[in-house]
Amino acid sequence: MFKLIVEKELREIIGSTKFALTFGVCAVLILLTFYVGGRNYQVSQKQYEAAVAENFRQMEGLTDWMMVRNHRIFLPPQPLAALVTGVSNDIGRNVEVRGRGEVGAEDSRYGDDPIFAVFRFLDLDFVFQIVLSLFAILFAYDAINGEKERGTLRLSFANAVPRDKYILGKITGAFLALAIPLLIPILLGCVILPLLGVPMTGDDWLRLALVILTGFLYFGAFLTLSVFISALTQRSSSSFLLLLVVWIFAVLIVPRTSVLLAGRAVKVPSLDDHASQRARLAAQLWQEDRSKMAEFKPEQTQDPEKMMSQFNSFMQKLGDEREQKMQALSSRLNEERRNREAVRERVAFGLARISPAAAFSLATTNLVGTSLDLKQHYRNAATDYQQTYAKFMKEKTGMLLGGFRIMAFRHTDGPEARKDPINPRDIPPFVYASIPLRDVFGAALIDLGVLALFNLIFFVGACVAFLKYDVR
Repeated sequence: MFKLIVEKELREIIGSTKFALTFGVCAVLILLTFYVGGRNYQVSQKQYEAAVAENFRQMEGLTDWMMVRNHRIFLPPQPLAALVTGVSNDIGRNVEVRGRGEVGAEDSRYGDDPIFAVFRFLDLDFVFQIVLSLFAILFAYDAINGEKERGTLRLSFANAVPRDKYILGKITGAFLALAIPLLIPILLGCVILPLLGVPMTGDDWLRLALVILTGFLYFGAFLTLSVFISALTQRSSSSFLLLLVVWIFAVLIVPRTSVLLAGRAVKVPSLDDHASQRARLAAQLWQEDRSKMAEFKPEQTQDPEKMMSQFNSFMQKLGDEREQKMQALSSRLNEERRNREAVRERVAFGLARISPAAAFSLATTNLVGTSLDLKQHYRNAATDYQQTYAKFMKEKTGMLLGGFRIMAFRHTDGPEARKDPINPRDIPPFVYASIPLRDVFGAALIDLGVLALFNLIFFVGACVAFLKYDVR
């Protein structure tokens, strides 16, 4: 009996004109998403390579490592970030590294191309969250009451059909009829990526598979919700209207409202306030250093080279002390801000998870590595690289450069002053590694569990509601 109900549902859905039209639209959108994502990766890769080349070009012709001023590192494009953008276009992509000081990213994608900030990108998150949820509602809003209106429900129960098997067969048949055909454009999209030159590793394929699995969990949540609502109402028009209201709240209102409420409930120190505190301390330290410099007296010597060496050593000591104090303040301010941000994020995401759409978005961005953690991860990578860069520059110059530098240079004329150009390619390269899957899977697992729970709750609700449903 269960098999017959599933087959009946498959025939009715796949054989309908409505399925052909809506599936065609969804298939085109999915394929377009993969194609646009691959093209965006190509463009981002070319921009990244051009930025790296320009960074080295600016250092060409320099004959002294002391003259290197603006060495920058860049966030390379990640293959899956083109499919689930998350915050990857909002954060800064390049960082100026020095021997010391705090690093900060600049030049977001939306800063370069603000038009994308208006309409955002077409990605898998959008297609699943908006289009496929409506796709599920469109085919399941009348799963029960529509059968009653057409008279087929009474006919079905003229035979000895267990209600639990009937509702399970309806949901299973609808899911198979709608979800499995969607795998065809998704698999074709996966073929498009390597054809467009997107370098997908085994880890990337695993992440993409988990994203697709999450999408089907999200799709299933709206499908079972639709059947549940259909079993609660007597008319299909009523269930469609109610589902549309639920969809608006779940997809459009709840995620944004949760962020707004969390922002009002948890206050986070502003970046401007922190910058002001750093500037006041920097000005204070500068005045103190000026006093110390005025009191500086080199040893009595007639050798200019020794005097220069003494002065540089003195300035290096001042710079180290100043850097230590600035770092202490920055560490305290950053820790305070991160702690408050973490509290606000927990409140916002906790509230947002009452929506399947929010749980889906949080899960996919975590799996791909474009969640809010991306900004801090990139900053940590840049900070670690700056230590490597500082060590390299110290070996080349004998000093730790960066911060508030006051240097004195001795200029000489004649052939002895001529030096060979430096080779900027000797600078250690910045190698960025995306957040490991094992580190983000725990966070994604919470939202995967939430989506699975939604499926279970709505399925049980549909079963209970149908057990009480009047099929006459």
